[in-house]
Amino acid sequence: MSKSEFLHYLPKILAVMVLVIAGIALWAYAGPKKEIAKSRFMHPEWAKNAMIYEVNIRQYTPEGTFKAFEQHLPRLKSMGVDILWLMPVNPIGVKNRKGTLGSYYSIRDYVGVNPEFGTLNDFKELVKKAHGLGMHVIIDWVANHSSWDNVLVAQHPDWYTHDSSGKIIPPVADWTDVADLNYDKPELREYMTNALIWWVKETDIDGFRCDVAGMVPVSFWNKAVPRVKAVKHVFMLAEWETPDMHDTAFDMTYSWDVYHLMNDIAKGVKTADAFDSLLAAESSKFPADAYRMRFTSNHDENSWNGTEFERMGNAAQAFAVLCYTLPGMPLIYSGQESGFNRRLKFFDKDTIEWDHFRLAEFYTNLNKIKKTNPALANGADGGTMIKIESDNNKNIYCFLRVKEKNVLLVLFNLSPSSQSATLKVKVHTGHYEELLSNGSFNLNESSIVNLKPWEYRIYLKEE
Repeated sequence: MSKSEFLHYLPKILAVMVLVIAGIALWAYAGPKKEIAKSRFMHPEWAKNAMIYEVNIRQYTPEGTFKAFEQHLPRLKSMGVDILWLMPVNPIGVKNRKGTLGSYYSIRDYVGVNPEFGTLNDFKELVKKAHGLGMHVIIDWVANHSSWDNVLVAQHPDWYTHDSSGKIIPPVADWTDVADLNYDKPELREYMTNALIWWVKETDIDGFRCDVAGMVPVSFWNKAVPRVKAVKHVFMLAEWETPDMHDTAFDMTYSWDVYHLMNDIAKGVKTADAFDSLLAAESSKFPADAYRMRFTSNHDENSWNGTEFERMGNAAQAFAVLCYTLPGMPLIYSGQESGFNRRLKFFDKDTIEWDHFRLAEFYTNLNKIKKTNPALANGADGGTMIKIESDNNKNIYCFLRVKEKNVLLVLFNLSPSSQSATLKVKVHTGHYEELLSNGSFNLNESSIVNLKPWEYRIYLKEE
């Protein structure tokens, strides 16, 4: 190129160079942002194929202490429990208390231990022993409200919500034993964040289940949780069911919609095909790597709405299997492994009757199936769910879970009468072996299934 030609093209060359430099700068700017967005859903490695077990310390043993519960750790480990969620371990308020012992969720001291359960050292020893068995421990955290005799009421009354007359009020009219905290106060946000960090540093717990998390501004969680995770990569469970909980702070949310639909199907109010639209809506709203907690019972449902047997009757075990095979993480509540069928008192002592752990083998088998099949891992680590249509969609509910060569076939009769159906499937046909018995099944384009009332089957495809 001659000098004159070079000078002729110089403006264009410079323009291109500017665009290239701008592009590099834009890439450098956008790159880290994409990485940050991706890292929001970097769950702890140990949570990826885990299940969760809720521990009601007060009612678990006659003593109702950490040390008494310790004796159950080897049994729970052998059952396949991964995450122990302990209901609140903090001291309980006395002022305006309900019942003789009060609500676990009326927190008198955010950095203290309920003396009814034991000492701080007792709790630390429990965490240490659980860790020694390969289990992880999260505790219930009540950020939305405190007891009326929490020291914060006297020291920082401005941190609470007041009515027009200046009186501190509860968050809900019926929650008369607690006072509503006001997160418009930056000082409260800092205090609560530091309290979360204290528990992680002091006791080495592995995370938190956050009570009524959506009644606390999500902006608080989005700033507080990264600070906690800077100390330890904790696992966070929100008692809420909105996608924004997964933006930054929470690994898992409640799947109340699935829970309520299971109850409705058991009562005959709805039919199995209602799962199609519900799960489609869930998939469209929530990030692919958002963990959803599946359950047939928990402390609230057991005490206020009835046991799984009251609400679901003979369908209870079928829906427990559904909780293990749908995308999500399954929960077991204290006593479910014994088929415990009584509502536990919420504000008083009411020890669980263990009844020889008659469903322990049932849950042990489900936990084993979950852990040994990659298709049932949690969130995006799990396999794709492929619904199988039939000529009896209202009663027979069937689907595949597929992760590479790991293919599971799950069949349910979600009705109180025997049902048959012809399946309509063209993918992943072949021979399957049943995982809960010695049966087998040949899946083809017109396979026929016959299932007894509320019967369920889980099959693994032979390679």
